[in-house]
Amino acid sequence: MSDDKLSPAEQYCRERDERIESYKQDKKLTSMTDAYIKELAFARYSANFSWLGRPIIQIPQDLMAMQEIIWSIQPDAIIETGIAHGGSLIFYASMLELVGKGNVIGIDIDIRAHNRVEIEKHPFYKRITMLEGSSISQDVIDKVRSLINGDETVMVCLDSHHTHDHVLQELELYAPLVTPGSYCIVSDTGIEDLPPHMIIDRPWGKGNNPKTAVWEFLKHNGHFVIDKDIEAKILLTAAPDGYLKCVR
Repeated sequence: MSDDKLSPAEQYCRERDERIESYKQDKKLTSMTDAYIKELAFARYSANFSWLGRPIIQIPQDLMAMQEIIWSIQPDAIIETGIAHGGSLIFYASMLELVGKGNVIGIDIDIRAHNRVEIEKHPFYKRITMLEGSSISQDVIDKVRSLINGDETVMVCLDSHHTHDHVLQELELYAPLVTPGSYCIVSDTGIEDLPPHMIIDRPWGKGNNPKTAVWEFLKHNGHFVIDKDIEAKILLTAAPDGYLKCVR
């Protein structure tokens, strides 16, 4: 369609999409953002924020991507592994409140008492179910499945233990719950790109992290593709190669 036949909204979207596509070829821009994200990680930038009163350990650009995805796919259920302070749970629940439907299932091996109290008294707790236990245990996965109806649109966010083996097991267990057109988002894949001295006293690191798990998972699973457009759009992300779209 020629530009003169586009509505203002369509023209805006076309220009936006062309601009985002150009970022992929802009080596200077990608080099600068790669260097900047490493500095942000070193400065613990992601720990600076809260969402509606609860700490949320996320880069704001990733939250912007998340809200676009949620508004677009209108999920009935969002499953998140890893709760911490509960900021992400509250973020997802507040987005579902705007959508007008849906619930969040949060899983953590250790839901600390003070965090549970604050989450449970939050106004958006009405859309949240918390499960305590290992995300890869059969008991927990059975409980998750019992909370999802077969015709629901499901989105998954993996953000718990960041070793290769653990994330790969999570992918094998939770990715099949994601419905076509929706997403499985794997957090902290950027660990693979950090220099070794930035990862201290952790069982994960270069060669053993969420990104390596994603790469291994995609070798034998043809239902998902990495959505590189999201990375190009937001530029700064803690989840490079981690936005997995379910295509069939």
